[in-house]
Amino acid sequence: MSTAYRRPVSLFWWLQRRSYFLFVLREISSVFVAWFVVYLLLLVHAIGSGGDRYAQFLTWSGGWVLALNLVALVFVLLHTVTWFGLTPKAVVVRFRGRRVGPGPVLGLQYLLWLAVSAVVAWTVLNG
Repeated sequence: MSTAYRRPVSLFWWLQRRSYFLFVLREISSVFVAWFVVYLLLLVHAIGSGGDRYAQFLTWSGGWVLALNLVALVFVLLHTVTWFGLTPKAVVVRFRGRRVGPGPVLGLQYLLWLAVSAVVAWTVLNG
């Protein structure tokens, strides 16, 4: 019984092309999206537990947690931008029987993202 030759693949195969590199970064970004969800749940729990627990949470949120959240923000933005870029390729949008081009689909996504961000910012600043 013979086995076919398989060329060994380097552990760092994804560094050979920009598209591979972005693909791997986008997949890694999912971990940071999950971190943001956990952090938000911890924040909601701290707020619901009263002023002392919330103050402890704010103290804990400084230093390394703040640094982690800044790194996570960069990865979440990468995740969002690449997701939006892939949407017009993966989803066919039709309006009045005609296919809508990628430009309007992408533009609408960014417009909605801006609108939701503005509502959240207004709620946080005025709430």
